[in-house]
Amino acid sequence: MAKSRRLQVLEAVIALVKEALPFADVKGLDADDAKPDFIGPGGLVVVRSGDPGEPDVDLSPLTYNYEHLIPLEVAAYETADKTSEQVLDEMMIAIGEAAQADTSLGGLCQWLEARAPNTDDFETVGAVAGRWADFAVVAHYATSNPLN
Repeated sequence: MAKSRRLQVLEAVIALVKEALPFADVKGLDADDAKPDFIGPGGLVVVRSGDPGEPDVDLSPLTYNYEHLIPLEVAAYETADKTSEQVLDEMMIAIGEAAQADTSLGGLCQWLEARAPNTDDFETVGAVAGRWADFAVVAHYATSNPLN
């Protein structure tokens, strides 16, 4: 069955994050991403479907140009030798380097870029405090049909 460009891009972003962070639990596009209740030792990344926004439209040939903001939520705990901020920073660097290495997502989009993160602490009952970040990856892509 054919997939829309939007879904192909979202799946490619999830694959990119999984490759960048092989030990992290990467979730997205299913019921498991609603409200994670566990953060493993490799950290957690939730890729949300985001908002492609209103497209810029070219009329000849008819083309819908999107700047799709794809939210990522990243969470980590400290390790024996690193603070939670350092672990989180390394995770974000790995995602940023992976995005920079494949700015077209294998030809699915014209450009892929990450936005600056917001970070904060989080607390879980019975566990040490951790650190989380949320930021967007922006995929610029075009399609001939806004539903395709």
